[in-house]
Amino acid sequence: MLTLNNISVEGLRHLPRERYEVASEIQHPDAILVRSADMNSMELADSLKAVGRPGVGVNNIPIATLSGRGIPVFNAPGANANAVKELVIAGIFLAARNICQAWRFVRELDAKPDALNEEIESAKKRYVGFELPGKVLGVIGLGAVGVEVSNAALSLGMKVVGFDPKITVQRAWQLSAGVEKASSLDDLFSRTDIVTVHVPLIDQTRNLVDANRLRLLGDGSVLLNFARGAIVDEDAVIGALEAGKLATYVCDFPTSGLKDHPRVIALPHLGASTREAESNCAVMVAENLREYLENGNIRHSVNFPEAILPPTEGHRLVIANANVPNMVGQITTFLAEAELNIVDLLNKSLGSLAYTIVDVDRRIPRATYKKIAGIDGVLAAREI
Repeated sequence: MLTLNNISVEGLRHLPRERYEVASEIQHPDAILVRSADMNSMELADSLKAVGRPGVGVNNIPIATLSGRGIPVFNAPGANANAVKELVIAGIFLAARNICQAWRFVRELDAKPDALNEEIESAKKRYVGFELPGKVLGVIGLGAVGVEVSNAALSLGMKVVGFDPKITVQRAWQLSAGVEKASSLDDLFSRTDIVTVHVPLIDQTRNLVDANRLRLLGDGSVLLNFARGAIVDEDAVIGALEAGKLATYVCDFPTSGLKDHPRVIALPHLGASTREAESNCAVMVAENLREYLENGNIRHSVNFPEAILPPTEGHRLVIANANVPNMVGQITTFLAEAELNIVDLLNKSLGSLAYTIVDVDRRIPRATYKKIAGIDGVLAAREI
């Protein structure tokens, strides 16, 4: 297994040395573990079967290329949710009480000792803030992080309005009943004092927070972005800050245009930077990679459907294929021609991709395996 970045030791412990060679230089890896390294221009070995990202975002991974080769990409949704939630809540406090600006003022004071207190007392009115109870927090995206942020904000006495048209049943169960539902993004922006975004960066979410939506906020609002930088239109944010529509922008993605603005609090991508989060993410991804390599099961993949069958004592065939009609029929026909008995079968699809697990009673003849692997639309096949 090839590692492109330093991976938490706790995660690597879940890849036993007697079964896995894990190193930063491997010529023909079965899997790759990557954090921030950019794989988009990387030459991918023919031996590659899976990629794991101990985190949530996968923008540094060539998803389309890997999907076309039938290679699942695993991430760790929820494993760093508490770490991000804590930083978001900290960001709300930083903005509400002007803590960074006040800290900078004190650091830069050049008064003599006997005049220091007088200068502090005379200047502190510049940094008057606001309290959180009664303020309305708008949460865009109610996944693992969004749900935790919403529930935490309610416990601080805030009102919370959430928007996520694709919220899962699992997250809905976890979300407090006190969270109000926004009918649209525009509705959310028009009702809130503070907005925080927790959605992945995809084509549909790029510049999701734009000038039109920022104009819907009341004057002196706060915007937080601990998801991905490009979800927010930077020029629109700077314009809203200059116009007084935004009092503060708190983000985890500094740029040359943002980092020196007096009302921007930009952190160096600290969202998941805790020992606990790094460990949790690495453990989750290592376990899911191992489960896929050893048993063919898919859990927490960003490009293939979840597909889980109990381990078998027989022989297992796993197939990644295009989601087209009669794929399972062709597979089972070839197995029947080889007089193989199907013990169990699972077929799942996700968009244009599908994944099939077939357990049979004995080893699959090489000729049969080649026929199945050669079916039009089969992207990858592997016998376990």
